[in-house]
Amino acid sequence: MLGRIRSARRAASSLHLTPGSSSNSRSNASAAAVHRQLLQHRPTVAAALPSSSSHFFSTTSAPLSSAFLKSYDEHVAERAAMANGKLGGIAPKPLDAAQTATLIEELRAVSASSSSPEAERLVELLSHRVPPGVDEAAYVKAAYLSAVALGKESPTLISRLRAVELLGTMQGGYNVGTLVELLSGDDAELKASAAHQLKHTLLVFDAFHDVVELYNGGNEAAKEVLESWAAAEWFTSKPDIPEKITVTVFKVTGETNTDDLSPAQDAWSRPDVPLHALAMLKNERDGIVPEKDGEIGPLGQIDELLQKGHPLAYVGDVVGTGSSRKSATNSVLWFMGEDIPYVPNMKTGGVCIGGKIAPIFFNTMEDSGALPIEMDVSDLNTGDVVDIFPYEGEVVDRACDEVIATFELKTNVLLDEVRAGGRIPLIIGRGITSKARVALGRDASVADTFNLPIAPTDTPKGYSLAQKMVGKACGVDGVPPGQYCEPTMTTVGSQDTTGPMTRDELKSLACLGFSADLVMQSFCHTAAYPKPVDVVTHHTLPDFIQTRGGVSLRPGDGIIHSWLNRMLVPDTVGTGGDSHTRFPLGVSFPAGSGLVAFAAATGVFPLDMPESVLVRFTGTMQPGITLRDLVQAIPYTAIQNGLLTIEKKGKKNVFSGRVLEIEGLPDLKCEQAFELSDASAERSAAGCTIKLNKEPVIEYLQSNVVMLKWMISEGYGDPRTLERRIARMEDWLANPHLMEADDNAEYAEIIEINMDEIKEPILALPNDPDASALLSEVAGDKIDEVFIGSCMTNIGHFRAAGKLLADNKSATLPTRLWVSPPTKMDAAQLSEEGYYSIFGTAGARMEMPGCSLCMGNQARVEPGCTVVSTSTRNFPNRLGQGSNVYLASAELAAIAAIEGKLPTVDEYMSYMSNVNATAADTYRYLNFDELPEFVEASDKVEISDEMREAAKKLSIL
Repeated sequence: MLGRIRSARRAASSLHLTPGSSSNSRSNASAAAVHRQLLQHRPTVAAALPSSSSHFFSTTSAPLSSAFLKSYDEHVAERAAMANGKLGGIAPKPLDAAQTATLIEELRAVSASSSSPEAERLVELLSHRVPPGVDEAAYVKAAYLSAVALGKESPTLISRLRAVELLGTMQGGYNVGTLVELLSGDDAELKASAAHQLKHTLLVFDAFHDVVELYNGGNEAAKEVLESWAAAEWFTSKPDIPEKITVTVFKVTGETNTDDLSPAQDAWSRPDVPLHALAMLKNERDGIVPEKDGEIGPLGQIDELLQKGHPLAYVGDVVGTGSSRKSATNSVLWFMGEDIPYVPNMKTGGVCIGGKIAPIFFNTMEDSGALPIEMDVSDLNTGDVVDIFPYEGEVVDRACDEVIATFELKTNVLLDEVRAGGRIPLIIGRGITSKARVALGRDASVADTFNLPIAPTDTPKGYSLAQKMVGKACGVDGVPPGQYCEPTMTTVGSQDTTGPMTRDELKSLACLGFSADLVMQSFCHTAAYPKPVDVVTHHTLPDFIQTRGGVSLRPGDGIIHSWLNRMLVPDTVGTGGDSHTRFPLGVSFPAGSGLVAFAAATGVFPLDMPESVLVRFTGTMQPGITLRDLVQAIPYTAIQNGLLTIEKKGKKNVFSGRVLEIEGLPDLKCEQAFELSDASAERSAAGCTIKLNKEPVIEYLQSNVVMLKWMISEGYGDPRTLERRIARMEDWLANPHLMEADDNAEYAEIIEINMDEIKEPILALPNDPDASALLSEVAGDKIDEVFIGSCMTNIGHFRAAGKLLADNKSATLPTRLWVSPPTKMDAAQLSEEGYYSIFGTAGARMEMPGCSLCMGNQARVEPGCTVVSTSTRNFPNRLGQGSNVYLASAELAAIAAIEGKLPTVDEYMSYMSNVNATAADTYRYLNFDELPEFVEASDKVEISDEMREAAKKLSIL
């Protein structure tokens, strides 16, 4: 079956419904040409089904005993019984391409005069249970409806008019060509209906120009469409945000991180939104009673609160910290949002209130059409019924009619975003309205209809490094804090536990070609212990990415960031569907899968430019102190300065939503710099920059050019994208230059950290990456398990750990040691140097290169154990159920593995004296231009003149 569905997908990919133009995008086709191709493939729909599915087809003239409905009803009943039927169980899955084709065959076999309930159900399912956009099932649906609408196929239960109406519900992609063609048709009723559907369709992309061409030729229907777009009827026809929103409070005290809302162990089910939502808040905590502790969340509590007759509002002291998982937002909205007409198993709207809302989670709520509000939540409690007055900024307790909280919306555009169904449709729609006005000979401004972002009134004296980088991506000198902008996305990353959702978002955006210069997909979170659904993803997602011009890694290659960082161009801007997409070169703004899909598809990223916090290191690193200690010195110092608190109620965090900009370590290797930028995720920072000298950057790019050429020689795709990126790197190397902050740049806060004063390791305490302590304060704590791995490590860390283990004279370790290098290249080099032998002799459990224990969705530590880990974060239950996890350097982790406890400072320094003695050998990094295997392969790769020319054009931007 997979092979035949792939054939349907390849046919869909050939339609060229690209969302923009770049050297990545496939050539764009006119709407009429797209439609012709769609009809050309229509007869193959039934043939795409395997013979084993033939029993779904009706062989009678009436579907009174529909085989399809019988099978579908069994699926509905199975899903309804899940979670013991609480809240009615869960919704059935959307129809896939095979099911849609089967349903259509039964529709064809029914008499047009049939009015049986079964016949009506077939029409209803085709109407409401097929995903829109460029999903494979949408392709099958659009092919059938297009054939009916254009009279190429005799209608049965769906008339030509109804077919046009249903095409209008598909949002964009495969439906648009037919609707545009009907504007020139002879049937006045169909023409009027097609025009009406297009008026409310936003994802038209290049078909916009087809409509303009018809208008210029005197087509009245096309003029109506343009007039409607210009008047923004797609927006004004939606209901206004009400003056008062009544909700019942569902409060989760303390901090809710995205692990709570979308547990890593359940990552496999994220694309199945209603199923995945069952795991939201599945672990018992204060005020939360799961249906089944550790498995199913508080459905009974949610059901009881819904009986009050109002939608629920999610309320918390701190909400959404941690990973950039849109699945967390999806789970919240599944219980607290509103259905989206004609979009199965996705919801929009809803209210989320937090004392603090993590910036990525806030943005993902915006993208989903929810209303996120930051305010004091002290007087809000579960079960309270309150009235929210969004325009007045007040919350009133219905029981006493008293104002219990006030707030200000984050931006003046927020309510427009909610009305439009999310930030992304608002951005796309505003653009169409502006272009339509220009096409009609009017001014492009849309300020008469929309609340546009308000530019800051104060011009800064100077720009920070991040503000300059974003400015460059916008074609200006700099972007001040508070300014809305849409920087060009040079590099976009996607990993495998969010990748399937990003894929679905790209389908809903009707994207068949990337406009971002480089989009990369990894498989680092699921490769080691894949579930059946992961295996399918491993086989299908690479093709999806590569056919759109992206680069796909392979299972077993290793961690996304360790690869993506080697594809970066200095001083550029990017994003990624992983909260640790934190470039050591340039700046990145990680995001949820919806915004990542938007950036990949359109090549731009909506951004309200954040303020910056400068962290300036001074002095000299002391003996035995590692970069991981400097990482933890940042929150440690902020706590000492009163800029960061551990208490969640009334949480203070100077870094939250701001760019963390680091100076004072200019000679770090880029691999080392990433250790610092990576950890900005744990600070809830919006992004991070590090000021480096040119020399380490030149060394890094020279190595990376060879690695990318080696990738081409190894058959990685898309080769044109890799060639273009190599050419951009070589252009930079020919004239190396790095941006710097202005001397008079302004920062929200400046934190000075004197390295002369850091004389012992600093750890993150269980189970909060902000909570920090000196080693002397926790020495002696018994350690059960140790993990050395994650994107916070590089090859030097493993050499250091290996040398410490090699010096250990004990026969066995008193701890369980896990070791997982970041990439397969690191693993190969460590093996060649003999370190795998050392790890094996020590009894370490060697993991496939990748994320391993870090995310907690693969192998896990024993419940209730105490761990020292080099991973990124240590939220409760992340590495193991009830585990207590310290975060520390690889060196300290290795010593803890040997000692079975956290050592004293003297013990630690004694071990480290041996590491310090061979530091030059230990802390060497992978320079591929010095490895014969890679150099030999790269010498055989030639970069085409076409890609060199494309790279030069992009470098100018």
